[in-house]
Amino acid sequence: MRMLKHLYVQVLIGLAAGILVGYFWPKFGVEMKPLGDTFIRLIKMLITLVIFCTVSVGIARMESLKQVGRVGFKTLLYFEVVTTIALVLGLVVANVLRPGDGLNIDPASLDTHAMSHYVADAHVSSSSFIDMIVPNSVVGAFARGDLLQVLLFSVLFGIALSIMSQRSRLLMRGIEQFGDTLMRIVEMIMRLAPLGAFGAIAFTVGKYGIGTLQQLGLLILCFYITSILFIAIVLGAAARWAGVGLWPLLRYFREELLIVLGTSTTESVLPRLMEKLERMGCPRAIVGLVLPTGYSFNLDGAAIYLTMTSLFIAQATNTHLTLMQQIGLLAILMLTSKGGAGVAGAALVALTATLSTHNIIPVAGITLILGVDRVLNEVRALTNMIGNVVATLVVARWEGAFDARAAREFLAAPREVQAQAQAQAQAPRQPQPKPKPKPEAAHPGLDETSRLAAGKGG
Repeated sequence: MRMLKHLYVQVLIGLAAGILVGYFWPKFGVEMKPLGDTFIRLIKMLITLVIFCTVSVGIARMESLKQVGRVGFKTLLYFEVVTTIALVLGLVVANVLRPGDGLNIDPASLDTHAMSHYVADAHVSSSSFIDMIVPNSVVGAFARGDLLQVLLFSVLFGIALSIMSQRSRLLMRGIEQFGDTLMRIVEMIMRLAPLGAFGAIAFTVGKYGIGTLQQLGLLILCFYITSILFIAIVLGAAARWAGVGLWPLLRYFREELLIVLGTSTTESVLPRLMEKLERMGCPRAIVGLVLPTGYSFNLDGAAIYLTMTSLFIAQATNTHLTLMQQIGLLAILMLTSKGGAGVAGAALVALTATLSTHNIIPVAGITLILGVDRVLNEVRALTNMIGNVVATLVVARWEGAFDARAAREFLAAPREVQAQAQAQAQAPRQPQPKPKPKPEAAHPGLDETSRLAAGKGG
């Protein structure tokens, strides 16, 4: 009975129950979709506010604005290197295993009605980077939940707080307390995670069925194996460089992993990831900068998915690609793989935009993977989440602001010790006492010992 108190056990039960309901009572499972959607909306309504509070206060407390620029440069450099590795890995595996061979699909025979709204979204998402990151209205950015635009405003607001220095202390304290209140709300909402996972997985199994796994089994198997290899080898090496082991890290975030597995979106756990990374020893400013930015620019799972599904469609429709055409596809994907927000379906929009730009692989082939996209999205979201957690640790270690030894001891501690640390972290923060002003020197130019000697001599 004690085990049932743990959130990850409750989520596991919810997942198992959802799979059974979706398999044996598929119509009822489809009707459970509002449970998963409501849980995700409850979390999403707080995400932009949590990011604003964390980033603005974190930047205001940084040593200098140069540090903000340095952290931003290191973050984007790491993102570009790791996502490129993911793209190349997906390309290589798809060329070696060729999951689309033998299907011999005629693109003209495909019904493209189901993908019409993805084409429309892809046209909207092809706007310039400036249009995508700079909002017309700050209020509109918060209302839409646009992470990139909210992040930009939060950085600017934090810089303004830093420039105002002493005059902004009261405001900064108020924002910090507001952020603490939001995290308490997140803790309350997370109690509903088992219900959310149950509803989401019941809908997936009930609507698409277990038989869907057999239809395009080789593609699913290739994608799962490639993602696992990427996590174990690439992200494992990055985590070791940061000073922690991958397995202890996954065990620490197991509740979040199970929630992402059930809901197929990483946005549902963003506030919890930020809180738990801080508890591990990552500075708040670095967590606030790296993690939300990674939700748009460090989508490792989506990168693997994009190259693999692009080649799968080419192979299935007997579209031959030369080496130069594949390199051109890779170059396009290095741009279109950025800008997602961790939401289920964003990768399909990026895939549509990629094939429309590449203009060699038939866009109509996307209908081949619509049925299994939800199945692929589960491991895609898991890979994205793990990649962003590791990225935050790497940047923090690169900045020299992460105590790897203390983090290893924390990860190795029993669950009860970690829970106690969580309770301490959630305790109301006490305002830091102002340093007492130093007494003016009676004899300028003399140190303390000299002044005492001078006083005695007088």
